[in-house]
Amino acid sequence: MPTVVDKEQLKRWRLILGQHAQESLAGMGGAGGCELSAEQLGMDEALAAIYDETSGEGGDQHGRGQRSAGLGPSAPNLAKWLGDIRSYFKEDVVTVIQNDAIEKKGLTQLLFEPEMLKNVEPNPQLVGTLMSLKGRIPERTKETARMVVRAVVDKIKRLLEQRIRQAVLGALNRKEHSPIPNAATIDWKWTIGRNLKNFQPSLGTIVPEKVYFFSRAQRSNNWTVIVCMDQSGSMAESVVYGSVTGSIFASLPALNTRVVAFDTNVVDLTEQCGNDPVDMIFGVQLGGGTDINKAVAYCEKFISDPSQTIFFLISDLIEGGNQSQLIRRMHEMVASGVRVICLLALSDSGIPTFDQQVAKKLSEGGVPCFGCTPNKLPELIEGVLKKQDLKALAARIATKKEKAGN
Repeated sequence: MPTVVDKEQLKRWRLILGQHAQESLAGMGGAGGCELSAEQLGMDEALAAIYDETSGEGGDQHGRGQRSAGLGPSAPNLAKWLGDIRSYFKEDVVTVIQNDAIEKKGLTQLLFEPEMLKNVEPNPQLVGTLMSLKGRIPERTKETARMVVRAVVDKIKRLLEQRIRQAVLGALNRKEHSPIPNAATIDWKWTIGRNLKNFQPSLGTIVPEKVYFFSRAQRSNNWTVIVCMDQSGSMAESVVYGSVTGSIFASLPALNTRVVAFDTNVVDLTEQCGNDPVDMIFGVQLGGGTDINKAVAYCEKFISDPSQTIFFLISDLIEGGNQSQLIRRMHEMVASGVRVICLLALSDSGIPTFDQQVAKKLSEGGVPCFGCTPNKLPELIEGVLKKQDLKALAARIATKKEKAGN
């Protein structure tokens, strides 16, 4: 009995495998072969521009023969392609295709022309690429680049800000806001943010529906949180998430926050963090060597009460400086009472590439080293502030991540 072939499934395989599979799949489809619809032909052409090895013009309406498989230098062609992929594919797929366009085809002109940059899908990976090209972006494109970074920052803040805030205040075992009105304890940033929708143009001001106040207890139990970020090129996505997370920490009066970035030099981004995370991201310079030990030594001076200090090292641990001194320094920090965590990656995948030998030595001294997705951050922060066992906490978060992946 002949096998019945699902033609729609054949067409999906044709889109996946590309032009070279047309003839083989058509033979399996019987009458009608593997004929693509008009929309599918559009999808196929958009994918071929990045993933097909052939190039040139030609081909018939059924997708047979050689078609255009390159974007070329033409801005109109590039603009059309950007519009096509956004209309044919979902946001997460668009992100992958854009990244492949930049990496496989070297299409950095995507990022150098304001008209092109306006059409891309903002995402942390794209921001990482912008950061790496920061010194080469033309003046006419810089404002558009900031708009792209702003869109990503706002998206991450919407995802994380309220959850992190609740996690911090919940862990410190106090109500989020005091019911007792007191002008001296008004949480102005939160009150304004929650009431932006109540802006009155005729008055030129916001008329708040509700005013939020910090409780007295909140001011008496401050923690120091230090975020120390590796700005080597491989950590781009982690730097984006780390920068926004640092800015969220800085907005909470219960936390005394420091944000530091490093390669072979150390840059203190705390001031930019408190003002605008977009400025902080543009203050990062990706690439170069890595001296983690130097950065950790710099951060140590901000530790006044080890038992009330959290130190987040966001790094792949590929050390170009003094490795043995780094390990000893981190172990001593743990011994003094600091809550130390090494995030090998802070990214959508949470899958790190890292120096396993250094990670093992740090773990033996009480520093859990693991990759983390942003949506797990609130749980991690709450557990750290509640002084839960860090290794058990890291294992629990890693287990949840594996189950979610399955």
